[in-house]
Amino acid sequence: MKKAIALLPIGVFLIIFLGAGIVMKDFYAMPAIVAFLIALAVAFLQNRNLSFSEKMATISEGVGNENIITMCLIFLCAGAFSGAVTAAGGVESTVNFGLSILPSNIAVVGLFVIGCFISVSMGTSMGTIAALAPIAVGISEKTGYAMAICIGAVVCGAMFGDNLSMISDTTIAAVKTQGCEMKDKFKANFLIVLPAAIVTILIFLFITRNSNYQMTEELSYNLLQILPYILVLVGALIGINVFVVLIGGTVVSLLVGVGTQSLALKDVFQVVGDGVMGMYDITVISIVVACIVSLVKKNGGIQFVLDFIRKGIKGKKGAELGIAGLSLVLDACTANNTVAIVMAGPIAKEISEEFGVDAKRSASLLDIFTSVGQGLLPYGAQLLSAATLTALTPFEIMPYLYYPILMAISAVCFIIFSKEREKTDGIDV
Repeated sequence: MKKAIALLPIGVFLIIFLGAGIVMKDFYAMPAIVAFLIALAVAFLQNRNLSFSEKMATISEGVGNENIITMCLIFLCAGAFSGAVTAAGGVESTVNFGLSILPSNIAVVGLFVIGCFISVSMGTSMGTIAALAPIAVGISEKTGYAMAICIGAVVCGAMFGDNLSMISDTTIAAVKTQGCEMKDKFKANFLIVLPAAIVTILIFLFITRNSNYQMTEELSYNLLQILPYILVLVGALIGINVFVVLIGGTVVSLLVGVGTQSLALKDVFQVVGDGVMGMYDITVISIVVACIVSLVKKNGGIQFVLDFIRKGIKGKKGAELGIAGLSLVLDACTANNTVAIVMAGPIAKEISEEFGVDAKRSASLLDIFTSVGQGLLPYGAQLLSAATLTALTPFEIMPYLYYPILMAISAVCFIIFSKEREKTDGIDV
């Protein structure tokens, strides 16, 4: 059964969320969870052929899906690690270490490179922007380069890791909704975005080639405080279970924090708790979205979308472009790349299975194109935060957001020019 009306809850969410943002001129005035709860209520009012108990059974089955439960638990573990490593001084040491080893005459390029490393390590573009924005302001003042160029480099670096990090909520959501391993998604994703990162470096080198900035202040750092990031990154890449990696990283962060006296012993549980609480919103939203998607699917909405997209798909390349377009549109509508992935994930999974797209490839496309949207939206949290911290407007920063644009170009080129591989009996040939 396929019915367009089954998509009404998603439409209600978009109208309420986007409408409130437009009317109030603030896309974060309406909490996303409130809009989703209203959408869930609408979903419950649909399909009178199902009793309330049957609808509860439907959403319980959806929320109880192994991937949803695993994703939510990983969110919480990632929050614990982030809280612990930040309190232990990991962010400050990483920033200072990067600025210390990079030549001062390539300071703007350094902002991008350091932003890449920090965002991959922290798994958060927002945290990266908050950490590097004050440094970008200082570099702008001392080099004479426009503030927009410096903060643009920061946002570009932040979006690099938001897309690639093993502990980014977008990576977690993409991997779990598509059913692939994190290390496999990372490798596939990295190959796609590497050309974009290289070209971005070259562009920043060119437009800041006359820089004569010299770092005069003393930048203190402790390599031990950077160690937890490295352990988590390496552990995830070699295939250690993500829970083991994150819990181990949290423990090491706490030991380093206490050992370097940057964290008091009495505060260790508090910082972990604060980190976990920071992931509550996305965890609860993921659960509610799973409920909505379950009812929409039961009422034929998912099948309707699949049939609609299928009309314009011809082969694997078309399927990949369809997943990319779906991801970009949903991110533009929600202004939250993780939420967009959670919403698009079930549809992308159906498309990838029907047209033989590898799970790691569909996960990469979901993550890449929602990050493209998030890195360019003037009403997205990343640009709003960067603008607030530097007294700029998002539109002043946007001309220097080379990386998200190049990331989209690189991904589309990979789709168009990659060789088609058909699957026979589950084996690539």
